[in-house]
Amino acid sequence: MSGKFGITILGSGSGGNASVIHGPEGDLLLDAGFSAAELERRMAAREISPRSIRAVLITHDHSDHTKGCRTFADRYRIPAYMTEETVKAGREKDYLPHKAVMISPGTAFELSGVTIEPFILPHDVAGTIGFVFRACERKIGVATDLGHMTMLAKHKLSGCNLLVLEANHDPSMLFASARPLKTKRRIFSPFGHLSNAAAMAALEELLTPECSSLVLAHISSQCNNCKLLEELAEKTLQNLGRKDILLRIAMQDAPLDTFWLAE
Repeated sequence: MSGKFGITILGSGSGGNASVIHGPEGDLLLDAGFSAAELERRMAAREISPRSIRAVLITHDHSDHTKGCRTFADRYRIPAYMTEETVKAGREKDYLPHKAVMISPGTAFELSGVTIEPFILPHDVAGTIGFVFRACERKIGVATDLGHMTMLAKHKLSGCNLLVLEANHDPSMLFASARPLKTKRRIFSPFGHLSNAAAMAALEELLTPECSSLVLAHISSQCNNCKLLEELAEKTLQNLGRKDILLRIAMQDAPLDTFWLAE
């Protein structure tokens, strides 16, 4: 299939997460963790029209992924796709838009000329999913909000041309922080968030020859250090003999430039 295929990460972190998947037949909003106005502002900064968005995809029921879902989707009269558990939570927390579509992990579907494969991630809320996107003979994998790297996640994320992977915290910084002990244990648990070291360990299997770009995402503002993470990732890539890979760290406050796999 000819056409465009890429991703623009609008922002990532505990204060909000959202990306735009650019497909051959239109764009998709992956998570809506900012207000609708802020989503529009960030899209404008990357010259993306909100009216190009054909649907919203939600990974799970946490406000840093759902905050603007209802308002944005209803404003542009588009559906939001999410798991059954996330739909149920959305009814209670009022982020469910007028048009909501249930999806099942393990069952692929197509939107905007993109084949979308949702898969379960181990996180502390039921129905959390990651996504694989395929178009133009290219593959993008996105996995944030996972406490550990499962065999399923490794299988799904292997062979990506572009990989977006969580590197949330440095454990020493986490346990030295002023956060409550209960919160620290939740984040560090197998159903919390992926640490820098765990993310680096996963790269040996995930960075197959097809991979040309790596984005580290969902960085903790209190329990991580971007310079430290960048140095760690660069050293890991060097040790793996993959200095050819373009490395970027997704920031909370500003979008990254668009990654184009096909134009």
